[in-house]
Amino acid sequence: MGPRDRDDRDPFDDIFRELSRMMNDVMGDDVGMRVQGNDSGFGDDVHITTQQDDEHVYVIADLPGVEKDAIDIKCDGRTLTVAAATDYREYEERLRLPVRVDEHSATATFKNGILEVAFERADSSADIDLH
Repeated sequence: MGPRDRDDRDPFDDIFRELSRMMNDVMGDDVGMRVQGNDSGFGDDVHITTQQDDEHVYVIADLPGVEKDAIDIKCDGRTLTVAAATDYREYEERLRLPVRVDEHSATATFKNGILEVAFERADSSADIDLH
């Protein structure tokens, strides 16, 4: 952390940075959000939620200040990766989905800083014929 990464006027800056560091250490790189950049405090939070029903899985992410063209979304059927950048910070989230999804069924919308991605659930494991 360089001197420009701190806000000496904010008495809570060090506390929030330490809590964020501890959460990243506990959760590891595959879970949670790693935010890089010069922002500090509550602005570092990117909220991501998942919901599901019998046929679909939905992922909703808050990406404040991000332009639609700066978002990259990938999925391998089990893990969703959302990457985005602004002039001030970069986001990269790898989210393990609660169930396997058909990544080719994905639809995504982005409006007012809210990214919504919907997937169809993948069929259960395929039977293998024994010859």
